[in-house]
Amino acid sequence: MNRLRRPFQIIRADMRAYLLINALAYGVLLLGMALAVIFPDLHAARTSSFVDGDQGALVNTVIGSPWTFGATIFLVNVFATALLLIVLPSLVIPFAGLLAFVIKTIDIGIILAPVNRTSALILIPHAPTILIEFQAYVLVMFGAYLLGRAWLRPATVGATTRRQAYVGGLSRLGWLWLPALVLFVIGAGYEAVEIYFLVPLVLGA
Repeated sequence: MNRLRRPFQIIRADMRAYLLINALAYGVLLLGMALAVIFPDLHAARTSSFVDGDQGALVNTVIGSPWTFGATIFLVNVFATALLLIVLPSLVIPFAGLLAFVIKTIDIGIILAPVNRTSALILIPHAPTILIEFQAYVLVMFGAYLLGRAWLRPATVGATTRRQAYVGGLSRLGWLWLPALVLFVIGAGYEAVEIYFLVPLVLGA
């Protein structure tokens, strides 16, 4: 039971920072969408780049199987984004992963923006995916923030040295990965259902 409670205890202990990171993540996503609506050519350019690039090629490769698609989404979210983009930079430079995710999120917002009827309809079933997966990212970002804060201010984790504080920050980050992984699994499963069933249903209505 302690393993189930510990992540929520960490969140409650720094609720203000957790809520601010939520506002940052979802707010930056909305900013990217707003930029795409204001500058439609920007949306067209980024969408074309995505479709013609490595990410588009990966989607085309796995789209034939819902299981493969869902597993790929999970792996990309966990390793390419949460681990490589958010966590690893933050292990070297405090808060670096948060900045990297903000930049990526603006780009995501630009691509997902409801600039026409089709993209607006697709966004309806895709909204839960965004909420779930971004909440997982928020948990990882929150952990990276706690690590950076502990590193710079050891007293926040009751440590007397930066080395002890770094270990304490890593512990908190590790605990927050537990609910994040659960959300990544749920998000990947829902996104597979969304792509194969909900989007065709919405577009065909």
